Amino acid sequence: MITATHDTAILIRRASEDDAADLRRLAQLDGASLPDGDLLVAEVDGELRAALRVTDSAYVADPFFPAKELVRLLDIRAKRLRREEHSTLDRARTRLGVWSVLYNRALRTRPSL
Repeated sequence: MITATHDTAILIRRASEDDAADLRRLAQLDGASLPDGDLLVAEVDGELRAALRVTDSAYVADPFFPAKELVRLLDIRAKRLRREEHSTLDRARTRLGVWSVLYNRALRTRPSL
């Protein structure tokens, strides 16, 4: 996904092994530990400016660059990837399980008449 704003090219993509050094530098700049797992990265004019873990949206970003919008773009893409990776049936099973637990809990705590 490439977006151009104010003559600046932004590239959102999955991180690769080639990004390891840049990701470590980014985490060091941010003063945070680098999230492990499947990461999305945002490049601005070829420079890595933010990285976000797909599973839970933990991120690191360049504090010397206005990265708030980049993190938002990464989060939108991560949410879409999560939806694509989980089928409708899986989501329905999860909802049914949660509803079942809540229903049974309500039955147990319901005052008897």
